[in-house]
Amino acid sequence: MSGAAETVKVISILGNDYSIKAPAVEAQAIVDAAELLKATLADTKRKYPTLVGDKLLVLTAMNLCSRQLELQRDHAAALLRYQAQVEATVEAVARTLERD
Repeated sequence: MSGAAETVKVISILGNDYSIKAPAVEAQAIVDAAELLKATLADTKRKYPTLVGDKLLVLTAMNLCSRQLELQRDHAAALLRYQAQVEATVEAVARTLERD
């Protein structure tokens, strides 16, 4: 073990308890992730009231994954824009310095 203190968090999803062991510094992230999952499950259940169990969980997971992919695409596009802006700024500074 790396020496980092570990903790076990018990979360309940769809009536089942899950014990998750992780470094203590990640304990709040586990709780936050569980709360996000529960909220997204509830939202999916409102939209599709007939879904239960695995089908509800899979559709919710697919929705979360879809959001994650969208965020990754948005992040990549933003990064390209920022890189272009930095390059343009560097070129402008270089041209200004060449004139002096």
